[in-house]
Formats: sequence, C-alpha cells, structure tokens
Amino acid sequence: MILPPLPGFHALAVLALTAVALLLFSQKKIQLETSSLFIFLILTVGFELFPYQSDGEVFHATNFFYGFGNEALIAVCALMIAGQGILRTGTLDPVGRMLARAWKKSPSLSFLLTLLLGAFISAFINNVPVVVLLLPVLISVSLKTGSPASSVLMPMGFSTLLGGTATTIGTSTNLLVVSVASDMGLKQMEMFDFVLPAVISGSICLLYLWQIAPRLIPKIEITLTDGSPRIFTAHLEVTENSPLVGQPLSKAFELTDNTMEVSAIERGEGKPIYLHPGVILQPGDHLVINDTPDQLKEFEKVLQGTLFPVGSEVPIDAEEPLVAADQQIAEILIYQGSSLKGTTLKEYHFAERTGMTTLAIHRSGKKLKRYLDKISDVKLKQGDILLVQGSREKIKELKMDTNVLVLDSTMDLPHSKKIPQVTVIMLGIILTAAFGILPIAISASCGALLMILTGCITWRDATRALNVQVVLIVVTSLALGKAMLITGGADFLGKLFVALSGDAPAALILSGLMLFMAILTNIISNNATAVIGTPIALSIAQQLNLDPEPFVLAVLFGANMSFATPMAYKTNLLVMNAGEYSFSDFFKVGTPLVLIMWVTLSIVLPILYL
Repeated sequence: MILPPLPGFHALAVLALTAVALLLFSQKKIQLETSSLFIFLILTVGFELFPYQSDGEVFHATNFFYGFGNEALIAVCALMIAGQGILRTGTLDPVGRMLARAWKKSPSLSFLLTLLLGAFISAFINNVPVVVLLLPVLISVSLKTGSPASSVLMPMGFSTLLGGTATTIGTSTNLLVVSVASDMGLKQMEMFDFVLPAVISGSICLLYLWQIAPRLIPKIEITLTDGSPRIFTAHLEVTENSPLVGQPLSKAFELTDNTMEVSAIERGEGKPIYLHPGVILQPGDHLVINDTPDQLKEFEKVLQGTLFPVGSEVPIDAEEPLVAADQQIAEILIYQGSSLKGTTLKEYHFAERTGMTTLAIHRSGKKLKRYLDKISDVKLKQGDILLVQGSREKIKELKMDTNVLVLDSTMDLPHSKKIPQVTVIMLGIILTAAFGILPIAISASCGALLMILTGCITWRDATRALNVQVVLIVVTSLALGKAMLITGGADFLGKLFVALSGDAPAALILSGLMLFMAILTNIISNNATAVIGTPIALSIAQQLNLDPEPFVLAVLFGANMSFATPMAYKTNLLVMNAGEYSFSDFFKVGTPLVLIMWVTLSIVLPILYL
C-alpha cells in the first residue's frame, strides 16, 4: 500500500480546520450557528493573511462569500418559505383527518398507509410540516385504540426521512450534493434521476419500519395527551332550551364546575355587554369562551347551547372545524432572576397579566404531566420552558417582558382559507422543476413570492421560515468544500481513501464511502457531511477512472441516513420529545435501519451504475 504524498501547507491547514469543524459541529454545548460562523471567519481571515496562489493566480478570500448566493442555498431557503405556507395554512390537515378515519377500520394497514404517505409527501416538500401534521394524528389514534404511541411515532419520523432521499428537492442535503457536484463539472441531475435506487432501498426499509421497528421500541407511557394542544376561541350561543336562560352568568360556571372561562358576552352581533357573574343571560346571548376543542364541545353539551367559530354563522361540526385566527404558539424560558422562578402560574396570575394561555411545561430530565388543569399549580424552576399561546400582539408584548425570555420558536397556528392557493403554487413549484422548465431555485423562489402576494403567508412568516442555522452551516460547508478543492485537500483525501482500500473492487470502495458518510451524518450536520463529502467522492472516482455519479449518490444517500441518533436531524428531535424516547431508543431502532439501507444500496448502486 503506497500512501499519497502530503499536500501543501494550505491544504493541510484546510484539512485541519475541517477536522476542527467536524468536532465543533458535534458539540451540544456550542450552538451550531456559532461554530459555523467561527470556522467560516477563521477560513476567510486565514486565506486573506496567507494568500493561496495557483497557476500564478491568487485566490481571494472574499470568494468564500459566494456561498450566500449559491443556487442550492437559494433553493433551500425558498422551499423553507413554501413549506411555511403549507404549515401555516394547514394544507395537509385533510390528509391527517383521512388517516385518522382509516385507523378505526384497520390499524395495521393504516400504519403502513401512514408510512407510505409520509414518505411520498416528503419526497417533494420539507418533512417538518409532514411530521408536525402526523404527530398529533398518531397520538390521538393511539389514545383511542389503547396502543402505545411510542411504537409508531419513531417509524413515522424515519419514513419521512426515507421519502426525502427520492428526489433532488426531497431534502436540503440532496440539493447541496447535486449543486456541488454540478459546480465541479458533473452533469446536472434531474429531479427523478435517482428515484429507482431510493424506491428499492426505501421499500425494504419501510417494511422494517412497519413490521419490525415497533417491536424493538419499548412501550413508553407518554404524558402528552394531545400532540398539538391548541386553545380556540368560540361563541357559545344561549338557546331557548338552555338551562342558562334567565339565570346569572355564575350559573354557567356552576354547571361547568368552574372550568369555563368567559372572556366576553355579546348581546347582538358585535355588541358586548358588561361582563359580571351576576349578569342575567337571555336567549341569543353569545358567551365568548377559550378552550381546547374537546372542552368546548363538552361545554356545548352541558349548557345545551350552540358553538360558533368567531366571525362565522355556521355551527361548529366535523365540516366546520375550529379555526385559530391570528394565534401563535411560543416557547418562553424561565431564567435566573425571573419573578416567575419559585412560584406557580396561578400565584403569579400569569394568564391575567399576559393574556396568554399556557399549554405545556418542559423541564429537562424530568417528565411533567401536561394536563391543562394542573399546569397552573406547578412550581416553576430556572430553565423551565413554557409553551404558551396567544395573539401576535400578546407575543410581541411578552418579548418586552423582562421576567421571561421568548425563544425563537414562535409558530403561527394554521388557518385553512388559503389551502387551494398553496396547493396550486406547490404543484407549480414541483412540476416546473420536474419537467425542466425552470431550475428549482427559480421555481421555488417564484412560488415563495406567489404565496406572499396571494396572502397565504406574510413577509413575517417568510422571514421566520428561514433558519439561520441551516444558512450558516451550508455557507461554511460550501466554503470548506471549495477550499479543499482548490488547495488539493479533497484530491489528497480521495487518493488516501483509495490507497487504504488497497485492491478492493470499486463496489466495495463505494460501499465504504457510503458507510463513512452514514457514520458522519449521525454525529455532525447532514448538510456538512454532504458538502464536504461530495468533492472527496469525485476525487475517488477520478482515481479509479470511473463514472463519478454512483460515488456522488453514495455521499447523497449516506448523508441522508440520519436514523441512529436523535440529534442527526431536526425531525428526530421533534419525534423524540413527543414520544419521550431516549438516545438508546433511537440507536436501537435507527442503527438496523442504517445498516439495511446501506447494505441494500451497496448492492443496488453498483448494479445500476458501475
């Protein structure tokens, strides 16, 4: 075995910085944004102070900033905005209701249908809205059927990751690999160019998720009673037959065991009357109440009234679901020095002071029951995170409150009036890219603008959809990849990989590269793995005098095998919190999935491409 000679100073420095970057990216205590910006600035400052020359030309450090305008990054950001439109309008909610009905007939087949639908939808849109949609559906059906939600939540999350491997727009990882490979001279991959190996491996993996994975997952008694706890505002009309007619408002409180909160009383449309426990109620009066859908329907039954959504003349039923207008969910942190520390929400009069409803409490390392009637009695500690809901204006006011810190996770609740527009726009994005009419970066950007112009989302929604962490990790990874390429670092790693492989056949080298990427992606960012791995894959193919496409696909598929650890992908964390899984649960279920996908693709890719 003859090892390649060491490259020059700049290449060694870049490789060392890459190693430091991989180490920093894997650290939980350091924010990924901080690590990314630190590495990026070290790289640019280093190349500016110690210029790199090649063929008599000086490489300017400012060239690294071109990553901010990279086509793949533009496409990723535009698709994030389009995904926000889907999430914001509840476009996928009908799919969730359809699945919920199907579970009543055949849970096993419905579970398979859920996995297939999750995978299919995630092939074309970001999988975060898909997971957000399916989490409450699966939790709800598990409560109704008595089956453990933990056995289905993790497989569902993994199915959306599998679906994302099928197209160029399925994940940001795919977009980056395709873009970097194209920039290095590889033929531009079309949307469905690698759908065949993805479908073959995905089918086998889905069978594992359907039949085997649920048996490996321990039965966890999750405390989450509703995967998407939402408080809705509705009007309860006092009907002629209601026991409230001619009675004071206090009678309504008595009949509901003092669990109902009335925020206003209207006698005639838009005509509020004085809110007091002694006010005598008349037929036609509207009590404006705020609560969960189940609780609202219970009030309707007990008080023999009729529920109406705010601003609607149509009673609430299955066809006219409750709508949360201008509402947001936010996470707020109790920090050192907060007046809330050491007290309860009831003692602090949190709802009265802020106008916010508290939905849940998260305390690291301890499970807290999230029943609405118990949250107010929990003694708050430093580091507790409250999940609250309120209007945009109330959230804005809360951000000015020095007693709490509003985390950057404010999320609007969906409204459904714009579903047709969002559906058409999303189809337009996919079809124009699929048929080669427009590059995905342009079609997605046009779609994002159309969503704003048609009122599906606002500019505030669009800016909130953009993830600084993703932008910085992509830009930094692109800069490192470019530096490795121009200095010869990527070529050195390619030669080293081939040398260490000895006389192994190309198929085995390809398989080894894919496994290496799979290990890296479960430790560091999948996007960083993809961007850094692509130049190495091209170098390996060049050393072997083979078509680079299968090696690029090995990087693409390997970087998408984010199954073995919860921190490998953001939806893993969503599923982990909802299902209350441990790290070992993910490792036990995800590792066999990584191995199944790796072995399958190690056979399929050489057959199709080598």
